[in-house]
Amino acid sequence: MPQDRPVHLPRPTSPPPREERRAVTLRQRLAELRGPAVPPRPLDARALAALAANPGCKRRALLDGAGVDKAALAMALGAPAPFGQSQFAFMRGNAFEAKVKADGGTELMRLLHERFGEPGEPPADVAVPDLTAAGPEGRAARTALALREATGSGGWALLDHPMLALEVAGSPAYLEPDAVVVHPDGTWTVVEIKSFPMIDGSADAAKVGAAARQSAVYVLALERVAAATEGASVGHRVLLVCPKDFSNLPTASAVDVRKQRAVTRRQLTRLTRIEDLAAALPEGTTFDPDSSPETLDTAVESVAAAYAPECLAACELAFHCRSRARAAGAVEALGRSVRGELGGLTTVADVLAAAAGKEGDPADPTVAALLRAAALRAEALGPVRSSSADAVTSRGNPVPDLGGTACR
Repeated sequence: MPQDRPVHLPRPTSPPPREERRAVTLRQRLAELRGPAVPPRPLDARALAALAANPGCKRRALLDGAGVDKAALAMALGAPAPFGQSQFAFMRGNAFEAKVKADGGTELMRLLHERFGEPGEPPADVAVPDLTAAGPEGRAARTALALREATGSGGWALLDHPMLALEVAGSPAYLEPDAVVVHPDGTWTVVEIKSFPMIDGSADAAKVGAAARQSAVYVLALERVAAATEGASVGHRVLLVCPKDFSNLPTASAVDVRKQRAVTRRQLTRLTRIEDLAAALPEGTTFDPDSSPETLDTAVESVAAAYAPECLAACELAFHCRSRARAAGAVEALGRSVRGELGGLTTVADVLAAAAGKEGDPADPTVAALLRAAALRAEALGPVRSSSADAVTSRGNPVPDLGGTACR
């Protein structure tokens, strides 16, 4: 009789780890929000910096984390925003950057040596490694290798347009700073080159703040590479290079970005919980630009926004959010500072009613301040109204009751 052969049953496959299953589920959910045929729009440093500037906006956090094309979404909603640089500004910026990096970055290294107070003469022997590779993943790996090699060599190195990776909402975002300088002591410094002028040693505060937030994103991405590189550390000061006065000559300033880095880190931590924002949406919500305007309007309004006038310079949906804020009479449309001063009064109608004494508790400091401001306004406009009335009645014409509107 033939001997019985052992039967080999297939080994049961273990289920994927919980974190992996969650990541797959989240990616599927975000793909459904974008639309089945819409590729994800990659995050860049500008988008992440804008998130850090308005960390309370759940709408932008969700849309950016899901990779939604907000420009196409704004167009479909009928509220397109003229967002981004003009072609002239783009070409001028590229020409200025090329001038700063000419001759192996001689001028750039001189500015860094001067602004950072390095001892001795500016470095003459600076390595400029080749960072060419296929695709963003390959370039990021090549950049990490070049950073390790430059740190180990103990000399100066200038990395021109390196590629860095930063995990955002479970997927990598690839970032490209203008340059990174490796110091002999292993310190890595981010270099940001902008085309706005630096007049008498100072530049526009809003533009410098935006550049600092953008640089802070690069610092966070560099810290991930530095953590795996022996002897490396990322400097908390970045070199901001701008045209001097009204010329095309470069000048620079060292900008401390520790505060911006901390804010950006907190916001990225919030973005990793984007599945909570997605789970709170009604079933069938989609931001596919091919959907009807009514469907998109309902989807956008299902996510809370934190509009402020500063959004006009940083978000493609700003015009849509502004129109909704104005229609609702929200005080946010007047600015964050005004919103902070008004406390629990959230609409313009509430503010006017409190100032007229019709609503609100007079013991509330905000209501008391509004009542005082209304009294001072009435007192200031009293003589103007009286003189205008006398001038008109002297001509024998009736005086209409304008209620002060002509003097507003």
